[in-house]
Amino acid sequence: MACRRSRFLAGLVALAAMLPAVSACDSSVPSMQPSSGSVKQSSEGAAPITVEVNQSRDQYGKQAIQLQFTNTTNNTLTVTAARLHSSLFEGDILWQRPGDGLELPPGQPKSVPTPLPAAVCGTSQAASTEGASATVEYAEPGKEASEETTDAADPFGVLTRNAAELCIATEAAAVATMALDPGLEVAPDGQTAVVRLVITPAGQGGAAESLILESIDETTLLAQSPSDRWPRNVTVGRERQELRLTIRPARCDPHAVAEDKVGTLLPLRIKLGERQGLIKVPASNDLRGRIYDFVTAACSPAG
Repeated sequence: MACRRSRFLAGLVALAAMLPAVSACDSSVPSMQPSSGSVKQSSEGAAPITVEVNQSRDQYGKQAIQLQFTNTTNNTLTVTAARLHSSLFEGDILWQRPGDGLELPPGQPKSVPTPLPAAVCGTSQAASTEGASATVEYAEPGKEASEETTDAADPFGVLTRNAAELCIATEAAAVATMALDPGLEVAPDGQTAVVRLVITPAGQGGAAESLILESIDETTLLAQSPSDRWPRNVTVGRERQELRLTIRPARCDPHAVAEDKVGTLLPLRIKLGERQGLIKVPASNDLRGRIYDFVTAACSPAG
């Protein structure tokens, strides 16, 4: 009986010793919970609007890119203008919203197209490692317009790729002009056709007198004929040439023509001196229409 009483008293003493600690823990719990009126804010020092560079198929081949704005605040902002600076280009990349501006809800990214200026070519371009910065003009409800400057992200290397393509296209144009003839020769069976790539020496006396057309890429709409492959390793610039390219539909799904963006933009892989690059030769409006008609007819069940 004495043993039981001793054990009971010992338990009471242990419980009494624990009570202050439990009370202290309980009293701290409310301080860990957010108040009912708290609102999530952007991190300290974060720009109210972040800027990212991208490029869709709509801009590809048109010397244009996209600027994507994201509002990091809890209030709707209105963007009225933006300019992107990169040492890869001769001038700033400018965008200005007509009218009342671009409304930017919290957390919702929006993209706008903007044209590219001329690229900086030569050794300065090759040595450039500087990132791009963006200056954005915007306004909050009930406040005067503000301006912020922030780094512009370019996760896919859009600026570098476009600058390189613009430079090599400029250098290639000093050697020869390359264009697609507006005519289209459709085969009697309607399954293939011929487009002509017309090459005319520029005669500008540039640093290079010729270049090598290493290969021609197929597109999302057009492919080469297995029995009549497209030419490779052609020396360009010494004389006028016409390269006959036999084409066939690269795809025949219902959306091939309806959703086409770059299918009539012919990619040429060239070598100019020690440099290799890609230039794109667009079809004229007339030729584009003829190609669409050809693909539609060739892909039809009765074609």
